[in-house]
This record gives sequence, C-alpha cells and structure tokens, in this order.
Amino acid sequence: MIVHNAVKLLLSATVTGLFVLHAGGWWSFSFLQQLEDIAYDARLNLTLPGTVDPRIVIVDIDERSLRAEGQWPWPRGRLATLVEQLFERYQVAVLGFDAVFAEPDSADRVFRALIQGPLGQDAQRRTELERLRRELDPDRRFAAALSGRPVVLGYFFNTRTSPDAEIQFGRLPNPIASIRDLGTNDTVLVEAVGYGANLPLLQDNARSGGFFNSPLVDQDGVFRRVPLLIRYRDYLYPQIALAVVRALLDDPPVELIMAAGYGADAHGRRLEALRFGGFTVPVDELGAVLVPYRGRQGSFPYVSAVEVLAGTADPRLLEGAIVLVGTTAAGLLDLRATPVQNVYPGVEVNANLIAGILDHNFRSRPAYSAGLEIVQLGIVGLLGALIGWLAPVWALLLTVAVAGALLGVNGYLWSAHALVAPLAAPLALLLVLYMLHTSYSFFIESRRERWITRLFGQYVPHEIVAEMSRRGERYSLEGESRQMTVLFSDIAGFTTLSERFEPRQLTQLMQCYLTPLTRIIHEHRGTIDKYIGDAIMAFWGAPLADPEHARHAVAAALAMARGLRALDDDFHARGWPPLRARTGVNSGMMSVGNMGSEFRVSYTVLGDAVNLASRLEGAAKQYGVEIVISEYTRELVPEYACRELDRVRVKGRTQPVVMFEPLGLASDLDAEQNAELIEYEKALRAYRRQDWNPAEAGFQRLRERQPDHRLYALYLERLATLRAEPPPVDWDGVFNLETK
Repeated sequence: MIVHNAVKLLLSATVTGLFVLHAGGWWSFSFLQQLEDIAYDARLNLTLPGTVDPRIVIVDIDERSLRAEGQWPWPRGRLATLVEQLFERYQVAVLGFDAVFAEPDSADRVFRALIQGPLGQDAQRRTELERLRRELDPDRRFAAALSGRPVVLGYFFNTRTSPDAEIQFGRLPNPIASIRDLGTNDTVLVEAVGYGANLPLLQDNARSGGFFNSPLVDQDGVFRRVPLLIRYRDYLYPQIALAVVRALLDDPPVELIMAAGYGADAHGRRLEALRFGGFTVPVDELGAVLVPYRGRQGSFPYVSAVEVLAGTADPRLLEGAIVLVGTTAAGLLDLRATPVQNVYPGVEVNANLIAGILDHNFRSRPAYSAGLEIVQLGIVGLLGALIGWLAPVWALLLTVAVAGALLGVNGYLWSAHALVAPLAAPLALLLVLYMLHTSYSFFIESRRERWITRLFGQYVPHEIVAEMSRRGERYSLEGESRQMTVLFSDIAGFTTLSERFEPRQLTQLMQCYLTPLTRIIHEHRGTIDKYIGDAIMAFWGAPLADPEHARHAVAAALAMARGLRALDDDFHARGWPPLRARTGVNSGMMSVGNMGSEFRVSYTVLGDAVNLASRLEGAAKQYGVEIVISEYTRELVPEYACRELDRVRVKGRTQPVVMFEPLGLASDLDAEQNAELIEYEKALRAYRRQDWNPAEAGFQRLRERQPDHRLYALYLERLATLRAEPPPVDWDGVFNLETK
C-alpha cells in the first residue's frame, strides 16, 4: 500500500511539474496551446452579441458586382466614381479600402506601350500621346477623388525572412510613431522586412493608410489576434482598422503606453496599450489585440458595390457610416478562418476591429497570465492528488467540483472584466490527474475487469465489455455452440470501383466506408468478426449472450443501409461515387470461440449457418435488394415487415431456404408501402401455384410503379421461361442458386 501511495504522489507531482514548465514558457506542449485556443473559441461563441452594427457598412465587391463591372482589379476611373458616389451622394463619414493599388491602371500601361513603340518615334505624335496620357490618366482621376477626403488605403507587410519578402514597392503612408517613442529599441513587436504599398500618386492624395494582413495567424490557421502596429525599420505603422478610426477622429496622435508584465523586454517593459482621441486600446506584448467578433458573417450591413455605382443603394444605410470597401467573392481570396466561422470575409475582420475600438470592447490576456496559470496549476495539482485516495464516486465529485470552480472563476473574469484567463491547462491537468489515478486504481484493484478486457476487448464494443464485467459471470474463449445471428456485408460493384482508384485513395475510401458501418454494428451490440477486403463479418450472441440477437442484427443491417445513404453528400464532395452494400443475415446454431493455428488465432464463428449468411449476401445482387435474411432470422423478428423474395437452394446446401427482404418495422410502413407489399404477396402466391396470368399481371403492375426494381423484372423473366418450359405438376417453387 505504501508503494502504491508513493506512486500516486509521484504521478501527481510529475504531471503537475510538466504543466508548470509549459505555463512558465520553459517547455512547450503544442497540444495545450491548441486546447487553449479551443477554450477561447468556445467562450467567444457562447457570448457573441449576435447583433448587426449599423455604424460600419461594407461595400462588397461581390460576385454580382464582378459580373456587372468585370473582373478585379477594376479601372481606376470606376473606383473614382465609387469614391465620389459614397461621399457626394451618400455622405459617408470615412472610407477604407481593404485593397492595395500597387500598379498603374491598365490604360496607363497602354499609353506607355504606344509611346515606347513605333508611334513614339515621331516627336509630334509622342508629344500628343504624352498629353493624352496626362489628360486621360485614370490614376490621376482616382487620386483626385481621394484628395481632401477621409480615405484610408490598404497595403500589406511581409514578415517572412525569405529573399522575396524583402521586396518593397509602392509608397508607405506616414507612420504613427517612431520606435524612439517607446523609450527602448528592445520592445518585442511584429517586425516587417518588406511591404507592398500603393502608387505614390494615390497614397499622397489619400488621408492615410493601414496594413490589412496579419502575420499572427495561429497554428491551426485561425485568425484570433491581429497586430494594431507593425514595426518597419525604426517606425510603427497602423493596422487599417486603427487608421480608419483615426481618420474618423481627424488623425489624433497615438500615445504608446508602456508597463511591466509578461513578455517584457530587457528593461522590464512592454507595450500595454494605445491611447488616442479619448480611446484606450489594450494590446499584448506584440502590439496585438484579440479580434472582438460580434458574430458570424453578416454582423455588419453589406451593400453591393454595383448598387453604389448605380446610385440604387439605400442612403439610410450609408449616410454618416464608416465604410469599408472589400470583397466576399471566393475568387479574390480574401476569406479567413475565424473562431466564429470557418470561411469569413477578411474585410469583416477589420469591421469587427473598428467596432471594438469604438465600443472600448477588447478582451485581453492579462500581463500576469503566466503567473495566474502557474497558481491555478499548483492548486489543481494538490487537489488532484487527493483523487488517488478517494472512492470512485467521491473522486468524480471532487473532479467535477474543481472543474466547476475553474469554469466559474474564468467565466467571471471573462464577463465582468473582459479578461481571458488561462483555462485549458488547469482543466487538462485536472482531467489527466483524474484519469491517471482512476486508471492506476483500475490497474491495481480491478483484476477481473482487466481479465475480461484482455480476453474480449479487441472483439466487442466497450459497452459490452463493461456489461460483461458488471454481470460477474465467467467467460471463455474456448469453442462452444450457441444460437446466434451472423451478418455478411460487402460493397456492390467493388471490383469495378477499385480499378478506378489509386491505392491511397482506395484506402481512404475504405476507411470512410468501414468506420461508420462498424460504429453502427457496435451501437447495435454486434461483434466485429473480421474485415475481408471490402466485406464486413459480424455476429450477435457472443461472447455476451443476447436473447434478441436476430432483432439487433436486422436493425443493424437496416441502419447500415441508411448510414451509407447519409454518406452520399460527403462522397460526392470528395468526387467519389455513392456506395451501396449487399448484406446477408442468418440465425442458427454456430460454433464460436478462438480458432486458428498455433501461430495465429481469432475469435470467430463457424458452421453451416455462417455459410448460409454468406450465400444470402451474394444472392442480394441477383434480386436487386440490399438486405437478405433467412427464414430462420425472419421467425425471430415478427415485428419487422419483410418481403418474401424466393425459395432457393443455395450452392453447397441441399435443404432449400426461404429468403426475405426486411423493409423496416411494420408499424413504420405507410399505406402505399403496405399496399405494394400486399399486391406483391398476392402475385407471389399466384406464381407458386402456377397461376401464371394473375402472377404476371401483378408483377407487371408492380414493375410499372417501380421500373428500376430488379425483383419484379426477375419474376417476369422467370414467368416467360416457365410459360415456355412449364415445370412439373408437383413443382415446389424452389429456385437453384448456382452462384455464391
């Protein structure tokens, strides 16, 4: 007992120590950061305002606009018209372009080509072309539209260190601060090595500019943080949302607030906030903020750019509004993965930032978050160590209570103080300690459960293993005979299908096929015997006795057919054809147990009843149905409506068997299905008594209703054959199946 207690203490101390190393930044576990991101996303989505903010309007270069006005980039003259319309007709307050205009208009390039070509060799023509170029220059017209108006142009920074990233083109706007304003050159900020900015003519006539890209994409590709400042050389440049708000306020100076805290530089200081025009925006050590998403796409009014150009937009939406020009068109690649939506317009990310600044609504990770996390981990580690000495119920209650306390405190800080406190690591530590201690107790104290799991865990669902353990019975892997039900299922047309796929694709397809069907079998208390290529073999009634083995097997077969249809949309999206399976089910006495050689054994079933199920699965193709069950299974499932398919003598078996197709629970069939079943049975009885005319008439009517059903066509073909070659008077209606 002393040894066990020492092991429990050592486990708690070791695991807690590893988590503390992560919290202090001495050792990083990427999965914990991923969990923290997931926890942040969950809190954010649970507390989204979900309202539309009318102060900020997005003029959308959408698919409709592209169809009407042509592909992007648009001529500068058209953009000039857009700007003029927004300010003169719609009286917007400020305008931001979530786009960069780095190259001259295409018309200017045409003039340059003419001047440099043969026409430009003549001095008079060259002079005339130069004059026309100046008079018709679309860039000058666009610049004139920008001049004197509160317009912010977008641009981007490169933060990578590759040679291409250091390329610089266009003109940057004026910076908002110098690195000297921070009082130190060691402050940790996002630093750019290159940029792509606007034509000097355009930037000089705009009010200001702001970068629209974010290098702080998390490792899962999600936009949670955006830097409001980026350092380039010795200057600081604003993000477009910050630049737009400053333009709205007539560009007040920005004060950089420094303080001590986590992420501080060599002098013990870090950037803590930006203050301008009465607004204070808290930032982290990189000068970044958590985007205060209001909701999913559509949290801000959208107006199509073509409506603004045509003058048909609703003036009530635009008058006095902050307007961002951006795009939701998929082809223009300004779509982002965000915590609130996997595909989210980048321009709306900037709209959320603007709203956050205006509303003083930014959640922040406190500078002391690392210390807070270490304290939480220490408390959880101490409480978690108690789990090893408690009974299972009390251990669970303590775990739930501590988890509830963590969630409650975290929720209070989130809601009342807009603080994003660490949550995932303390919860993960609590869960790990609970699992470690309960697992250790299980390993030491529950020998019977381990024995059962070792014997049967690889064959049967976990739920059945747990039930076997609770029952307290003795189980064996030695062979024995039992009344059971077995199921065989394979993919229709798999040989042809496999020829179309590369091996890797085929492996992926089989995984997508076998996984949900296996899950269905387990949910219906079935045991997977084996996978044989594309085939699944499963049985019911062992190792745990199941009085309703036939009902569970038939229910599983029907659920498998429905499950495959549910995969159609996913398979279509992957470019795969829909899959259908053929399934055979039979009940009877079987031998079950560990069988094989001295080199390899498996827990399986054998016997004539097993072979018959395999033959029934093969017969499904001939009758055009998905599921075939034997008469022996049919007797055990009276609550199911079944269609009698045929009386057959399968290959390798002299005794004939009646085959049925289960249609579902009798209580679930509608009036039309019941009527069809009654008419079918009437036609089948006429067929059996060699009354060909009513039989043919009945099958013909059924075929007219369902021309694609193979079963009705099959009986019409047989009737034609039997009319030509009448059977003997004592014909028993048995058909010999020659194929397997």
